[in-house]
Amino acid sequence: MQKRFLFLLLSVLIFGGNCLAGETPSYASFTIKPELSKGANAVVRTEETVFTVLSPKSSTERIKRVVTVLDEDGKQHARLVVRYDKLNTVNFIKGTVYDLLGKKVKTLKTAEIKDYSNTSDFSLYEDNRVKVAELSLPSYPYTVEFEYQVTSTNMLFYTGWMPLDGEKLAVENASFQVNLPSNMPPLRYHEQKVPSKVSVKQEAGQQVYLWQVNDVKPVEEEVYGPPFRELVPLVRTAPATFEVQGYAGTLESWKALGEWQNKLNAGRDQISEATKQQVQALVKDLPTPEAKIKAIYQFMQNKTRYVSIQLGIGGWQPFEANMVDSKGYGDCKALSNYTKALLEAAGIKSHYALIYAGDDNRPILKDFPNSQFNHVVVAVPTAKDTIWLECTNQMADAGYTGSSTGDRYSLLITPEGGKLVSTPRFTASDNTQLRTVQVKLSAQGSGVGEAFTQFAGLQHEPRGGVVQHYTPDEQLKWLYKNTQIPTFEIKKYTLEKVKGEPLVKEKLQLELPKVASVSGKRLFITPNLMNRWTGVPSSTENRKQEVIWSMSFHDVDSVEYEIPAGYKAESVPQPVKYTSIFGEYKAQVQMKGNKLTYVRQLTMHKGRHAASKYMELVNFLKQVSRADQQQVVLAAETT
Repeated sequence: MQKRFLFLLLSVLIFGGNCLAGETPSYASFTIKPELSKGANAVVRTEETVFTVLSPKSSTERIKRVVTVLDEDGKQHARLVVRYDKLNTVNFIKGTVYDLLGKKVKTLKTAEIKDYSNTSDFSLYEDNRVKVAELSLPSYPYTVEFEYQVTSTNMLFYTGWMPLDGEKLAVENASFQVNLPSNMPPLRYHEQKVPSKVSVKQEAGQQVYLWQVNDVKPVEEEVYGPPFRELVPLVRTAPATFEVQGYAGTLESWKALGEWQNKLNAGRDQISEATKQQVQALVKDLPTPEAKIKAIYQFMQNKTRYVSIQLGIGGWQPFEANMVDSKGYGDCKALSNYTKALLEAAGIKSHYALIYAGDDNRPILKDFPNSQFNHVVVAVPTAKDTIWLECTNQMADAGYTGSSTGDRYSLLITPEGGKLVSTPRFTASDNTQLRTVQVKLSAQGSGVGEAFTQFAGLQHEPRGGVVQHYTPDEQLKWLYKNTQIPTFEIKKYTLEKVKGEPLVKEKLQLELPKVASVSGKRLFITPNLMNRWTGVPSSTENRKQEVIWSMSFHDVDSVEYEIPAGYKAESVPQPVKYTSIFGEYKAQVQMKGNKLTYVRQLTMHKGRHAASKYMELVNFLKQVSRADQQQVVLAAETT
């Protein structure tokens, strides 16, 4: 009887007045399928994206998106952020919020739409701005509906579509429509994991392209798996022909994109005669092209600073080299263009180079030419190799690309047009951590030690940043946080960034109050003092995604313990050696006289492997972790 009463009460609450009027609330939360809401904190009820190309010079994009927010973690989806600038205008923004029954509660007012500058902290000036709207209710679930339109004259970029744009998000229905005039070339597009291919038709003088998805369940990333963007439906689009503020071009090849960039750069590489003579005098007596390149690079670094300036076509067109020469600042485009002009003054050929910079190292779609870049560097061909120059960092080393621009594709802007080339790839031997440690151990389990470590390649970057940007007190705090010893005190330290090389030298003088555990007449030591592997992922036999190890490196730790008088080794681990497709590990302990020596080597290889290899990685890391925890037992000799 009680259950029946509750059922009737629930029915009244859910279906309420709308059902009495013969209407079903379109956004009622209870209509969401359980298989979509399971594991989700928000569900996209419907999303309609319509991108209309009006001409090679302009377009509109209209988006209507309805999302049911299920809990506090899904609240981010009740917030709309629309970016705009000199080339993109927001035509309108509308919004409505509904309760759990789908009943309209509130409509967004114009005064509630906030407008903020979107200028970066490091920028002198940008015209980037955002409009922000938020709608919510005190209790969950509730549903928000946003609709807006943007008109653009930046036709270098067409819009993309990723309906599932976050973890723990599901989609009931979503569509993406692109309209092009019939007299324009067909749409260029790239599909990823879309369940149904595009449908194309001619309608009212337009080419109409349509993609749709339905009932998309939440997608979660797996540890050591691909980035989220690779796991979800995604459509990228790009123009065949376009125009931005009077600069027309095509995107049918990388060569064509380079030709367009050449138009933007034309005539902007002139520097004064005085600066030319200064450069020529600088390199006159230097013996090699490489030495000349480094000298000019340091000249540029000493004379300029990085300031971002992004205005209209200035997002792709560099300021004149003469302006940088006189003002002493510029953004990545301006500084790279200036560096190229300085090299030219010395008779050294170089190339302005577009690249996607960042730690995420987003892959370039080589077979889909379009603007996939966010940064500019300089590439200098030599007889031996190409020297890459990062012109926005006054502390960077000539030729070092690092985690920001290394191991990826760049578009060289040559006189003949664009040419896609690879930047240097890092092997384990490039990214090393070489450490020697000496510890003097007491019978009470305490000790004093000195550790000297060289960090090279990608492994030098964290400490390189600390050296360049932190005060001594901040450096010490950072070292305490990032030194992996259970209990220790740093009595003295030095951190040195080696000039001209991606190398940092670190020296620590240490107090070690509990370097060994004492039990009766025995001392228990974990000889791997500073580099123990602890991050072992959980086991699973149902791995779905590929396994990615993102960085190659090579670590060598050599630790020598001077043991107290009257002690000898009672138990010493046997040498170990493990090998897998992911890397190699070996460690051994030797006792000679009163010296206990531990040597450990771990090499890991960057790679992408089938999901079936996941357990091989887990087992390899388990072996490494167990070996790193092995102990030596020292016993006091009896008299």
